[in-house]
Amino acid sequence: MRIAVPTETLAYETRVAATPETVKKFVAAGCEVVVQKGAGEHANLTDAVFADAGASLADSFADTCKDANLVVKVRAPSKEELAQLSSGTVVASLFAPFSNPLLNDYAKAGLSCFCLEMIPRISRAQSMDVLSSQANIAGYKAIFLALEHYKSFMPMLMTAAGTVQPAKVLVMGAGVAGLQAIATARRLGAMVEVFDVRVAAKEQVESLGAKFIEVPADDADGEDAGGYAKEMSDEYKEKQAVLIAEHAAKSDIIITTALIPGRPAPVLVTEETLAKMKAGSVIVDMAAEAGGNCPLTEKDAVWVKDGVTLIGTSNIPALMATDASQLFARNVFNFISPMLDSESEGEPVALHINMDDEVIAASLICKDGEFLKPQLLGEKE
Repeated sequence: MRIAVPTETLAYETRVAATPETVKKFVAAGCEVVVQKGAGEHANLTDAVFADAGASLADSFADTCKDANLVVKVRAPSKEELAQLSSGTVVASLFAPFSNPLLNDYAKAGLSCFCLEMIPRISRAQSMDVLSSQANIAGYKAIFLALEHYKSFMPMLMTAAGTVQPAKVLVMGAGVAGLQAIATARRLGAMVEVFDVRVAAKEQVESLGAKFIEVPADDADGEDAGGYAKEMSDEYKEKQAVLIAEHAAKSDIIITTALIPGRPAPVLVTEETLAKMKAGSVIVDMAAEAGGNCPLTEKDAVWVKDGVTLIGTSNIPALMATDASQLFARNVFNFISPMLDSESEGEPVALHINMDDEVIAASLICKDGEFLKPQLLGEKE
């Protein structure tokens, strides 16, 4: 069983899908691991520490993935990388299933692809949940991205020259990223208000010492069966816009995290709302990769509009590559390890894909040339 760990080539991607810790575990399970030279450089993981953990080193993507049974990556293979993968190879990575134009190509190439974003949110799979582990990091770092551009203190300070009032932070979306942003801002002494369409979020928000903002509406709860936010009615959106504009005008920092799987990010901070905000305030739009919660956000750019700084960093976890890689790699190992097995004692270990396992069935988007989830390309029922 040969596992390949190539260097990530996508712009701004600094993470790596395996670490010396998980390499040791894979080797102990009977696997051979090949790591491309430089794969962990941006995560402060040298080639030497991978070699010490039991990995072999290769010079190129092609050499790394040659004869590999399994390729583990952070980002899905590019068109150039796809051309270098052999039919029958299994790939586990983030596949951006709602926007990746190469999904059909992976199937045509004979690959079997595990889409890590689609691991179900069930108790057994919590240790495999890459979205949660990376969102946790992103929520933490988002506060510090804001502080790089916010020109005042975060906590209340009482000085001989007078009292400095605490920053007012508005967090939109209380999922994993939002909750970590709330906790981080509160630890730094900010006053925090939070908006979320999900009723269940209120208790979590208040437990962190933040104020929950509710939209008065008769709509059902804004949470779908998978625990994600769902799209709300037009009436709700109108009330939401009024309430958000009112609170945004008083805020110093806004962190937006709202995403709806398979759809563009909902617009929360309109141009009109932004125009009412104070000069010097900051917006960190964590939904920039999905179009942004503010239509003025520019992906992977920082710019100022009407005195308000908009930050559109699309891959925030990559700014903390060391810890992000450690957590991502553990998620990957926890996902792969139950599939490692030998036919009988003394036989080489192999990857056994059991389609009766709900975790495997939910995350496998193509297998042996067959594309299993065409609805991900927009063919909604």
